[in-house]
Amino acid sequence: MKNKSPKSFDQVYQVVKRIPEGKVATYGQVAEKINSLSLRKKITPRVVGFALHANKEPKIPCHRVVDRNGRLAPNYAFDGAKEQKRRLLAEGISFKDEMHLDLDNYLWDSD
Repeated sequence: MKNKSPKSFDQVYQVVKRIPEGKVATYGQVAEKINSLSLRKKITPRVVGFALHANKEPKIPCHRVVDRNGRLAPNYAFDGAKEQKRRLLAEGISFKDEMHLDLDNYLWDSD
């Protein structure tokens, strides 16, 4: 079952704040990290996306979260995929094409 409570969104934001500059995580990776630390209801990658889309706090680096194929979020909360890409390029992340980055090079090792 989806867990879209404010507390679960806060858990998403706490994990996303830990992604270092120049690295990215996937929605699934963020969900797995939360689920490994919590005995509460499990969070799905979709809930991670809901939380990031609802975020209005620029200090949380939502731009560092992509899908499992390294694809940018078309509905990135702070002005769409172009802005997400601009922020990632500013951190030194390069792209394979307009919408995809290379996860082999930039995926965060969260352990």
